[in-house]
Amino acid sequence: MEKLKTGIIGCGKVGDFHAKAFAALENSEFTAVCDNNIERARAFADRYGVKAYDDIEAMIRECALDVVSICTPHPLHANPAVIAADCGCNVLIEKPLASSLEDCDRIIEAGDRNHVTIGTMVQRRFYRPCMRIHQAIEDGKIGRPVLGMVTMLGWRDKNYYDSDPWRGSWKGEGGGVMVNQAPHQIDLLQWYMGEVDEIYGVWKNLNHPYIEVEDTAVAVIKFKNGGVGNIVVSNSQNPALFGKVHIFGENGAGVGVQTDGGAMFVAGMSSITEAPYNDLWTVAGEENMLETWKKEDTDFFNSVDSMYYYHREQIKDFVDAVQKGEKPLVDAREGRKTVEIFTGIYRATETNSVIKFPIK
Repeated sequence: MEKLKTGIIGCGKVGDFHAKAFAALENSEFTAVCDNNIERARAFADRYGVKAYDDIEAMIRECALDVVSICTPHPLHANPAVIAADCGCNVLIEKPLASSLEDCDRIIEAGDRNHVTIGTMVQRRFYRPCMRIHQAIEDGKIGRPVLGMVTMLGWRDKNYYDSDPWRGSWKGEGGGVMVNQAPHQIDLLQWYMGEVDEIYGVWKNLNHPYIEVEDTAVAVIKFKNGGVGNIVVSNSQNPALFGKVHIFGENGAGVGVQTDGGAMFVAGMSSITEAPYNDLWTVAGEENMLETWKKEDTDFFNSVDSMYYYHREQIKDFVDAVQKGEKPLVDAREGRKTVEIFTGIYRATETNSVIKFPIK
């Protein structure tokens, strides 16, 4: 099997998940890493036996890289992505695609201009319960999705925000709970419900006076398919509770998933506390499957390194797509949709008005 040469930009905590995957995939030759701190890049590179750089273009051209992952803080996604694309390299970007629509569009335009593939990491799509919901919708088991609900109640303490200097600021993080913790659930909502027509929302900082960004946001959404939905996400609820996505169809049936439970996962800082599972399923003839699926899914989840496995599954999907000249499950345009949703909530709060999509 011909291998694609792979590399990483940004040698922070989440970079290890990408490095481990690139080193393990049969069609990947993990080759180099890049960080603006060359000493950090060298320390990271030594762990994996690859080359270290502090210049993206030099790394890609000298190593003839085919794929790079971008694992920098959110506001710093666009510039490395554009540089990599301009070098003819395919790019996989940690969630969210960017912290602004302007940066999203720069990334997408660079991919189109250079005819390279760009994708976004949202590995919870690869959870079995999440894929089961999408398949049920595709199969028409609930009819047209008419009501979608996201609830993500968690907690981030001061130690979390002190763990990296970029956390908790508009410049460093680009936003709060909507930008960093909730993109997974927001992505699932739009994957299941389809395109957004308009949104109204409010964000607040309820109990984190030492950060600039929101710890809580609430929104109401109208979808282009005629459905409606809501989003309730918060980092201000201690103890951490759960992340859930529930979808209801026009035939009255509902399907749902608890994506996170017990405590929210923090890359490089904590483990996943509870296995994801379908917590709602009223599809005709399948109402009694919940316990069976929960056991099967939990057994599988506990049989793998869950902190790494789903990253690897999406990275594998992306590398395979590049190799075959196909579209990955989550490309840059798909990733932009989540950024458009949280941008809509920010603008609705700023203007106290309903925001119509697409956002200009």
